[in-house]
Amino acid sequence: MLSDKEVLALILLLEDEDEEVVQHVEQKLLSLGADVIPILENEWDSINSAQHQQRVENIIHKIQFDHELEELRNWSKSPEQDLLEGLYIVAKYRYPDLSKQLLTNEIDRIRLDIWLEMHYDLSAYEKIRIMNHVIYSVHGFKGNTDQYHDPQNSFINNVLESKRGNPIMLAVVYMLVAQRLNIPVYGVNLPQHFVLGYKEESMGINISDAFNHTSNIERSGGKILFYINAFNNGAVFSKANLEQFLKQIQIEPRLEFFEACSNVDIIKRVLRNLVVAYEKMNKPTKVDDIHQMLSVLGEPPIDHFEDTTPDNDKFDDED
Repeated sequence: MLSDKEVLALILLLEDEDEEVVQHVEQKLLSLGADVIPILENEWDSINSAQHQQRVENIIHKIQFDHELEELRNWSKSPEQDLLEGLYIVAKYRYPDLSKQLLTNEIDRIRLDIWLEMHYDLSAYEKIRIMNHVIYSVHGFKGNTDQYHDPQNSFINNVLESKRGNPIMLAVVYMLVAQRLNIPVYGVNLPQHFVLGYKEESMGINISDAFNHTSNIERSGGKILFYINAFNNGAVFSKANLEQFLKQIQIEPRLEFFEACSNVDIIKRVLRNLVVAYEKMNKPTKVDDIHQMLSVLGEPPIDHFEDTTPDNDKFDDED
């Protein structure tokens, strides 16, 4: 590791007009890794040249992004593939200093409000009605129809703060809270509109004790009893409604459209929506970055994929 004085000398050389010198210095700084970021950030404030500042910013971003790709790669290979951890890694692309504890605290705050209303003998529908009341009426979560393709809708911290999001991000908030209450709600990777499925409950799940003792409920096993549209205030609908939706959008039904998907599938879909958002903003560098993140998860380059702005009436609610 170079001394701080040597690092400062390298940063000064980034102002050189010789591109070959600049490229050599950039590679040297990049090789130093995350330890050099505080020095780069501190020096950025004292730099007068816009070009010089941009070069420093690019190096900071490259170091952070390389680290993020490695985190995402490790996450995808981990046995748990914890959903909140995956969403946290994605959010750090835009918010590198984000604290995961802040996300956990906010989700637990919603969970506590629901837990206080729950009783062990409630039916599945009654549990969902309570969840819907707390999430949408008390906490005010709502689909962001006005700015549907805003990339902010795909970052978990922003959705938790603004209470606005796209279908998949409102669904993952709902799912994270539900699973922390031992309520078996999972993501369903429906084309053009991400929804949730409520699976048959395992014996022995005790909602009243779930706030302090959260079980690891399994995605596999058990049939889905009904589906939930998190983008439309938690509206409940049946498999027949889902089949009708697929018919309307002229997509042949496949088993995977009706079953719980993996957390990796969810993160891939969040990233694909980000690709579309940045394409609409004409941000090719960011599009390339997100493609790299998808590649780490084994996803090939995509072409014109997006969750279309949903018509909430396409799913008929069930009482």
